[in-house]
Amino acid sequence: MALPSHRRRPPRKRRAALVPGIAVLAAGLVVLLVVAFQPGHRADDAGHARATSLAGDRASAPSSPTRTRSETSQSRPESGSGSPSPSSSAATSTPAPHRTGAAPSRPPSATAAVPRTGSGAAPLAGRIRPAVTYRGVATHYDAGDGDGACLYGPTDDLMIAAMNHADYESAKACGAYVRVRTADGASVTVRVTNECPLPCAPGQLDLSVQAFAKLAAPSRGRIAITWSLLSPSTTDTISLRYKTGSSRYWCAVQVIGHRNPVARLEVRSGGGWSPLPRTDFNYFLSEHGSGCGGGLRITDIYGERLVVDGIALRPDAVQPTRVQFAAH
Repeated sequence: MALPSHRRRPPRKRRAALVPGIAVLAAGLVVLLVVAFQPGHRADDAGHARATSLAGDRASAPSSPTRTRSETSQSRPESGSGSPSPSSSAATSTPAPHRTGAAPSRPPSATAAVPRTGSGAAPLAGRIRPAVTYRGVATHYDAGDGDGACLYGPTDDLMIAAMNHADYESAKACGAYVRVRTADGASVTVRVTNECPLPCAPGQLDLSVQAFAKLAAPSRGRIAITWSLLSPSTTDTISLRYKTGSSRYWCAVQVIGHRNPVARLEVRSGGGWSPLPRTDFNYFLSEHGSGCGGGLRITDIYGERLVVDGIALRPDAVQPTRVQFAAH
């Protein structure tokens, strides 16, 4: 289309030229209206253009990667903030590490089988934990009067065992009840009263001859077993004993007759409680006499605490209490 001229024209000629121009414009407008109202013309074109645009957007947008739980939490906005920025997408997140502590711990060289259900968690347990079945071998020894490294003293109940050195764990296993089984279904429940020194291997139990005979003929000498921790039913209560030589300047305290393994013993000191270290001979030691003859607090592997007052500082005397840990 030519640009309009700036030259001035006579008025008469200009008016004459406008009439055909108006007619041409009117005719063009009629043609446009007819085309616009034809069915399915511009609506289809517009719809096709919109569909093409959406399809193109979907094709060009990257698919959302699968996120691990840790990645999702990393990209979650804090309270009060808006949506997460694109820079916090999962594509830039580091993969979640494999968890290594989900399964119950197992002693080295000992085999932990499928956990049993029904036992509660034991946050203070050592190597021997509830709801875990351990594999090893059983041997036997002459238990004599039943005394052993745990220093519980003589007993008439010889359903007892010596725990291997690794699982004895500096007397943590003392007083624990375990159920021992063989592959043919024989079983016996024993209490740990002794330590089986090296070369006893992790998982091994050295049973009294009387306990071994419940599983197999003692002449066999050595058999394969599985065993697991128990929390037996009992009507007995816990007893306490101060070691020979104890005084208000030095003392050692022992817990006897506990249903569950003991994890900690504390003495009342000032306005709080002070833990005493445990010895290999199964006494809790106060080297400088702190708390000797005062209140005691006993904690089992499940975290239950029992407070005992009124135990006199009487060396080598077994003094009963009125408390006992709950069954699990």
